Amino acid sequence: MLAGVTFPPDLYRDWRQQSGAALAFRDARRQGAPPERWLQELWAHQRLQRESLRTTENRRVVILHPGFWNHEAGPDFTRAIVQFDDHAPVSGDIEIDLHSSLWKSHGHAQNPAYANVILHVVWEPKEGPPLLPTLALKEQLDGPSDELESWVGGAGEMPVEWLAGQCSAPLRRLPPEAVVELLGQAAMVRLQTKALLFRARGRATGWHQALWEGVFRALGYKHNTWPMQRLAELLPTLRGLPENKADAREVWEARLLGLSGMLPAEPKAGTYGRRLWDLWWRERDALRSNILPEPVWRLNGVRPANHPQRRLALAGTWLADPAWTERIEQWFQSDPQPADAERSLADAMKPTTHGFWKRHYTLAARELPGALPLLGSGRLNDLAVNVVLPWLWARTEAGADPAARQRVENLYRHWSPGEDNAVLKLVKSRLFGEDPLPGKRTAAVQQGLLQIVRDFCGYSNALCDQCSFPALVERHATPEPS
Repeated sequence: MLAGVTFPPDLYRDWRQQSGAALAFRDARRQGAPPERWLQELWAHQRLQRESLRTTENRRVVILHPGFWNHEAGPDFTRAIVQFDDHAPVSGDIEIDLHSSLWKSHGHAQNPAYANVILHVVWEPKEGPPLLPTLALKEQLDGPSDELESWVGGAGEMPVEWLAGQCSAPLRRLPPEAVVELLGQAAMVRLQTKALLFRARGRATGWHQALWEGVFRALGYKHNTWPMQRLAELLPTLRGLPENKADAREVWEARLLGLSGMLPAEPKAGTYGRRLWDLWWRERDALRSNILPEPVWRLNGVRPANHPQRRLALAGTWLADPAWTERIEQWFQSDPQPADAERSLADAMKPTTHGFWKRHYTLAARELPGALPLLGSGRLNDLAVNVVLPWLWARTEAGADPAARQRVENLYRHWSPGEDNAVLKLVKSRLFGEDPLPGKRTAAVQQGLLQIVRDFCGYSNALCDQCSFPALVERHATPEPS
């Protein structure tokens, strides 16, 4: 009981069942097929058995980049990069439909806007030969449908544009401690939905590989998530290569940069790039079919300190340490308390000093006047909140260890906040106007705000049309004084 407001422990989870996503699922179940929007979100986040995808004509297909979500007319995703069998990767668009027969009935074949579609993604095929390469998702998802329905809408950011929220007035009438509790419940939903992806990948690839994939995705930032994911998926192959007696850190850097396609083909003698090239060419032929094409990387808008070459150098220092993932496990097993957990995790994850990368943004960049760390405090915070803690939560949940799971949640609730991004700044204004957020500012509070954006704001417009969140808050708000 909070100042006359009763908040059940799962209130936010119940509210989520009344959000735009949940209502769409409910309607879809009545119709016997998933909503197309659900398929689009599954594709955007690649909730697929990525290692073993086959088209309806039994061709192996590797998704190097799922493309950019198109919310206008035309194909659903643009500029995707796909590899069929052992052929060279191709770039083009992706169209998503419930059934393969809709390609013809929707008139896509005659529409020039769809001329660059290279893959038709459907829920299930219909009888008859497909008119273009077709991938059916129904039997190739990475988890059961009920798990995916709980996950959908919880793991990524959705662009939102709005001015003022109808929920701000009823939120203002909630007691501060009730708002704190509401944001905390939303934050826990976000932690658990992120953990669902790690659980699915853990089932498919093993827990340590799932962690590496999460780390690589996070190092890709928002622009280069999918090429980084693909490089992480190749780690088992790289570990199976013959042992190289050279410096392990440089071996891993050479492999990652070589596979990324960003290692210069003819670096100058005596340069660091040449040293890496001399390591890479010995393994290049064995890995040639896995080298990523240049268009898969998006470098426009990437800050120099976040260039993929630097992020791969950081990953290389970690991969060169065979005990790196075990140290993260040991960190958690040591039962770190919130007051010390962030410092001790930073010690466990700290990369070794790197003479070249501490003074260069890229292999070709000029030397910097001052030292630059490979892993800054902001990136460490993001890795902890978005990767390490969800991964640990998934492991403790899968291991049926409620005490350990509670420890993860306690660390999550107390973790220091990161910098507010544009979405966070906007949603705080949308929900609270000029009022400060009640309670302590933590990473979990930020995650709770982002979850509300995902569950409600992202399914409405600037006027909050058909958004159920204001009415849900209103039921618990105290009446305004007469």
